[in-house]
Amino acid sequence: MRILFAFFATLFLFGAAPAWADDPPAKPPVAATKEARLDQLFADLKRERNERAAERIAGRIWGEWFQSGSASIDLMMQWSQKAMDDQKFDVALDFLDQVVILQPKYAEGWNRRATVHYMMKNFGKSMSDIDQTLQLEPRHFGALSGLAQIMAATGHKQSALEAWQKVLAIYPMMRSAQDQVATLSEELAGEGI
Repeated sequence: MRILFAFFATLFLFGAAPAWADDPPAKPPVAATKEARLDQLFADLKRERNERAAERIAGRIWGEWFQSGSASIDLMMQWSQKAMDDQKFDVALDFLDQVVILQPKYAEGWNRRATVHYMMKNFGKSMSDIDQTLQLEPRHFGALSGLAQIMAATGHKQSALEAWQKVLAIYPMMRSAQDQVATLSEELAGEGI
């Protein structure tokens, strides 16, 4: 018995392990990075030909975009959304100004602020925030849609058409983008006659 105890004590003290312990424990699978998840979702979105399935993929992309990685930022985003829902746009802007200051690489903060500026008809400020959003996430079909809407609202139909076409290159099954491309194409063709 003493020999067995001495053997285990030696193993413990000197770090030797029995032969059956040579195999390292199985590591749990590493979760893909946010960027890798987004890359896969965008690839899936581009290939998907079922409108409902594409909407679900787009929803998952929005879910990834909304994750700031900061509880404080997430809370301010929630407060800004509540203020927007209550049409308290100045309050929403106060929160969103803090979001983009505190986390300037968070594309969704810029996009949300662009949306508030758009709702207030501050198109120049909205376009500036859309530009920042697209610098951080060039595939942001929401920001591109906002850009297209501003271009259409300001009478720049060709630019609106081009923005909608960019949306469709990313999200081919977006029904509103398909409709806008068809409408604007017809209008521009009619103007050319």
